[in-house]
Amino acid sequence: MNSSSINLAFKIAQNENRPALLTYTVAGDNNKKKSLEILKSISKYADICELGFPHNTPIADGGQIQTSAYRAIKNGIKINDVFSIVSQFKKLKKSKPIILMGYYNLIYQYNENKFLNKCKKSKVDGLIVVDLPFPENKKFASKCKRKNISFIQLISPTTSKSRLKQIIKSSHEMIYYISMLSTTGGKLKVSPRKILREYSKIKKQNKSKNVVIGFGITEKNINSLKKADGLVVGSAICKEITNSIKKRQNAVTNVINVVKRLKKKIT
Repeated sequence: MNSSSINLAFKIAQNENRPALLTYTVAGDNNKKKSLEILKSISKYADICELGFPHNTPIADGGQIQTSAYRAIKNGIKINDVFSIVSQFKKLKKSKPIILMGYYNLIYQYNENKFLNKCKKSKVDGLIVVDLPFPENKKFASKCKRKNISFIQLISPTTSKSRLKQIIKSSHEMIYYISMLSTTGGKLKVSPRKILREYSKIKKQNKSKNVVIGFGITEKNINSLKKADGLVVGSAICKEITNSIKKRQNAVTNVINVVKRLKKKIT
C-alpha cells in the first residue's frame, strides 16, 4: 500500500527516538520552479512534506500562509501545476511522503474523481481537507482509501469525547491534532504541557495511529512538544520565504537553515 510510506516515516523517526518533522509550504510559492526547489531541499531534513494548494479564501490559514498563497496565485499557479510539482518531486524522492492540503470546494470544482485520479497519478500519499469534517468526509475518505491515499482526519481541543472515538476509529494511519483554536501561525496560547495532556487522551484511544500536532509550532517551542509522534511547522517556513524575498536573499538556503534548526531541536 502506497500510503504506508507515511507509516514508514513515523517508524523511522520512532526508531531514532524523536518525533517526525512535517513541513508545510504552499505549492508555487513564490513560483513553480522555486517551490519545487524549496520542497527538494526541505525533504533532506523533513520526514513528511505537506504541500498546500494556494487558495484565495483560506479559513484556517494565518497571515504567513495567506501571504504565500497570494504570491503563488499572483504567479498564476493552477491545480494542475500543483500536481506537476508533486510528480517532479516524486521522481527524485520516491519514498518521501507528500501530503496535499487544501479546501474541499477546490476539489469539488475540479471534480472529486478526477482530482483523486490526479493524486494517484502524481503519487500523492495523503490528503488533508480542512473544511470537510467528520462525518461529512466519510464517503470521500473511503474513495481515498480505495486509491491508497491516506485521508487525514483533524481533531481540535473542542472535539467531544464521543466524536473523538468515532474519528479515531474511522481514521487512516495519521491524525492531525490542532493545538489551539486559532488560525495557523498564531502565538501558542496554550502551554505545551496542556497540549500534550490533550494529546495523550487522543493517543490512549488507539496507540497504533500516528498523531501529529500542528498550529503555532516554532523553533522556540518545538522542543517542549517532542513527545508527540510528529510535529508540523508551516507558518515559520512561509515567513522565512517572505523575509527572503523582501531582503532579496536566497529563499532556498534560508528555508533549509530553518528546517535544519527545527530538526536539531527535536533530535
